[in-house]
Amino acid sequence: MFQTDPALRPEMTELERQQTIRDAFNRDRSQMTLMLAHKLRIPEVEIIRALEGDTAHELDFSRWEEIIRAFEPLGNVHVILSNGAATIEAFGQFGNFTKSDGFLNVRTKSLDMHIRSWELDSVFAFRKPSHLDGHESLSFQFFDRRGAAAFKVFLNFGGKEPAPELVKTYHELIERFARN
Repeated sequence: MFQTDPALRPEMTELERQQTIRDAFNRDRSQMTLMLAHKLRIPEVEIIRALEGDTAHELDFSRWEEIIRAFEPLGNVHVILSNGAATIEAFGQFGNFTKSDGFLNVRTKSLDMHIRSWELDSVFAFRKPSHLDGHESLSFQFFDRRGAAAFKVFLNFGGKEPAPELVKTYHELIERFARN
């Protein structure tokens, strides 16, 4: 039987594995990385890591809290949280931060998040065409220790191309929090 999905085989080198993931992503750059990870049966963070230097930039994880706090002046953003069974999307502004027992709390009128710092493992800036309408989306994506997305912060979410000022801000944040 003809197989259309790429197969990640145990005998592949790391370079072959990454190239297979990149090829699968490049077949439809607007596809949801969560769905591609599901198809390939790998943690979503592997998809993002394979795209490093192209559409993904791994940031300095030791600065995860600073990165989150840097979202406050951006105004309203889309925040997407997924787990194994459900996804929820919120539109709101980061701010009113507090810390308690390892949690970073975000408590504004529009966002109420309690981030478990001990579960976070990596953070990436990621840009790609939106699966909704093909317009470029700019995001910051936080992953847990298992490689699943903890939450994603989208600076824009379809409807139109990001404004030049937003693209500039996105690149400034990447530069500010780049991994050394």
